[in-house]
Amino acid sequence: QVENRPKYYGREFHGMISREQADDLLSGVEGAYLIRESQRQPGSYTLALRFGIQTLNYRLFYDGKHFVGEKRFESMHDLVTDGLITLYIETKAAEYISKMTTNPIYEHVGYATLLRDKVSRRLSKSKQDSKKVTAPREDSNSVEKITSLVRRAALKENENHFNYEKAHNFKVHTFRGPHWCEYCANFMWGLIAQGVRCSDCGLNVHKQCSKYVPNDCQPDLKRIKKVYCCDLTTLVKAHNTQRPMVVDMCIREIEDRGLQSEGLYRVSGFTEHIEDVKMSFDRDGDKADICANTYADINIIAGALKLYFRDLPIPVITYDVYSKFIEAAKLTNPDARLEAIHDGLLLLPPAHYETLRYLMTHLKKVTMFEKDNFMNAENLGIVFGPTLMRPPDQNTLATLNDMRYQKLIIQLLIENEDVLF
Repeated sequence: QVENRPKYYGREFHGMISREQADDLLSGVEGAYLIRESQRQPGSYTLALRFGIQTLNYRLFYDGKHFVGEKRFESMHDLVTDGLITLYIETKAAEYISKMTTNPIYEHVGYATLLRDKVSRRLSKSKQDSKKVTAPREDSNSVEKITSLVRRAALKENENHFNYEKAHNFKVHTFRGPHWCEYCANFMWGLIAQGVRCSDCGLNVHKQCSKYVPNDCQPDLKRIKKVYCCDLTTLVKAHNTQRPMVVDMCIREIEDRGLQSEGLYRVSGFTEHIEDVKMSFDRDGDKADICANTYADINIIAGALKLYFRDLPIPVITYDVYSKFIEAAKLTNPDARLEAIHDGLLLLPPAHYETLRYLMTHLKKVTMFEKDNFMNAENLGIVFGPTLMRPPDQNTLATLNDMRYQKLIIQLLIENEDVLF
């Protein structure tokens, strides 16, 4: 019985011994391991693992799970097993691994060809029926198991597809059973966290391969759980629309019956009813009922639209270009200021640009009814500035200091929408 053994270690713990002692205990037994407490740093622990006729030492950590790197394990046995698998693969196939990404199957997808036409027909039919692009649902097991690559290939051939570029949203994933990388077609080894999966389209690849996958994510509606709080580009690609359906439907409703409403966008609708509209979009998508019979107060629809923009994880005017717009607003020369704003617009992601263009065209219409609604470009800038633009660091002081510039940017976008877009 070893004294002072941490409760999360078992018989593998050998107390405070030196590297040399650990090496002697493990010598001659490939794959054997032990845990020792550091003599130089009491309270820290080292995994000593015998592999390749030498003893390898790794700093060991525990936070409820065991880990030496990114992967976390329920038991030391699993950690060592995964480590031995990885060491063996990387040692015996190092040259092969280094060349895995040099001849990817990603662009060719030969095994997808047989299913491509069938999927394309399904996608086209879905587009006509509901103006959405969804993963096809067939009774056939082969189609039911269509990979994200096959769906992507079919989408590329669908002439109605809006070609917005979108990066994949890769997250570390543990695969049950054998899996192969959809970029290089090689086996994904390891006990857990063998690779990464795109949470939007389901593409499965090695972590090292994920660096080479192009920004061509085609989100699968089955994976998009809601409309609000969803990344803008992800939403429009999943539904195969130019703009988020919330924006199109709310603006259409407001222009049909609300342009003359006093204080439009400034007057708040009833919060509970706005939340009802939000839940309706999240639940029913473009089938959400926001007509006058359901919500007579147009301020509820206007409030739902503003809430959609506030809830975006990345604002319409993205964090990446925020500072460029603020700097443009600070320019005193009117022509130089508009030129700088125009340059900033060209840096926006296409889906963000199109959404902002459509919104500014609508807000320009709102100002044309100023005598009825009392909302000019400056008033709308006050309302929409903080909604469409947020500083990347979310610093309260910076936000307060920037509010006048945010207001000015939106005001100028409305007043000059025909020139800037």
